[in-house]
Amino acid sequence: MAVAVYADVVSSLSGALTKINKKSPHAVDQKMVLATHRTAPTTQVGKCNRMYLRGLNSVTRTTPVSAEETEKRTKFAAVSAAVNARMQDSSKQEADLAAFNAQKNTKGGKTTMRSYLWSLESATYDEAHNG
Repeated sequence: MAVAVYADVVSSLSGALTKINKKSPHAVDQKMVLATHRTAPTTQVGKCNRMYLRGLNSVTRTTPVSAEETEKRTKFAAVSAAVNARMQDSSKQEADLAAFNAQKNTKGGKTTMRSYLWSLESATYDEAHNG
């Protein structure tokens, strides 16, 4: 594997340096340049930077979707839809806001309204589907 060594001015790069223009008729011929930087106690000096080239279709899944993953995807979709519906429901907004503000500054309290509603709807989903 190649090792990327950057100039002293740029100590580390991380992320996509170039991206693929998916709207282009030549998108299949383009490459994305991805740089990563790793810092850890076990990192060897000069070997913590990597660069990768990826094509438009170079990242494909090789394993089938497991039953557990399907369950998690189903729960995520259901809870997300419930949270969005609850945020739009004007009859519940005032009570939800009061309950959110009451728990916000307590230990372990949710800091955003969405995360608070997510925890409520997730518990409701678990209760309905697990017992």
